[in-house]
Amino acid sequence: MGRAHEVRAASMAKTAAIKSKLYSRFGKELYIAAKSGVPDPDMNLSLKRKIAEAKSNQVPADVIKRAIDKAKGGTDENYTEARYEGFGPGNSTVIVDCLT
Repeated sequence: MGRAHEVRAASMAKTAAIKSKLYSRFGKELYIAAKSGVPDPDMNLSLKRKIAEAKSNQVPADVIKRAIDKAKGGTDENYTEARYEGFGPGNSTVIVDCLT
């Protein structure tokens, strides 16, 4: 196919990896927001904010809908938020917020 095809394929793969990471992150955040309260954006302000943030980052409506439906359905996945605090080099404070 040639060099041009390889360059385009590499570019598309890089873009797809970035989008996949973004969609996965927003899927988890939307799931947490919907699970923490009512899965209705009109009743749950944190979910409404996350949906607005996802739309501003051009996350497809399908990804948003799947995350909310997953939270409604009661699947086996159960994400919880965790915060770890510690001290690093030079006695600097390190705070890590994560989902487990």
